[in-house]
Amino acid sequence: MQQGDGTEAQVTWEDQQNINRFGRLNNRLHELQDEIKLAKETNENLDDAGNELILSDEDVVRFQIGEVFAHMPRDDVETRLEQMKEDAAKKLERLEEEKESILAQMAELKKILYGKFKDAINLEED
Repeated sequence: MQQGDGTEAQVTWEDQQNINRFGRLNNRLHELQDEIKLAKETNENLDDAGNELILSDEDVVRFQIGEVFAHMPRDDVETRLEQMKEDAAKKLERLEEEKESILAQMAELKKILYGKFKDAINLEED
């Protein structure tokens, strides 16, 4: 591999493992970003459903379970919605934590790889 200053740096097995690991982390980061987007949309939808339930004056409401709507007492629906909101918030928090962990690992690998290969390697997304 040719470095920017014209000298050639040898790519060792360990370097290749670091490059591969960086690539896997980068792929997982993109997957996480999509999952985080979906989790945020789910949270918004659950909040909207909760707001609609507050505005509703019916004692029995339709609640979607899978692909089927079931008539359920309002109190049961409120309880289920609250549980679903908590679960969605926990999932979003877990995904955000994983994203931060991956970004930290990628930053460390960038330091190592740029330290050795300088301009000869590009780890940035354009």
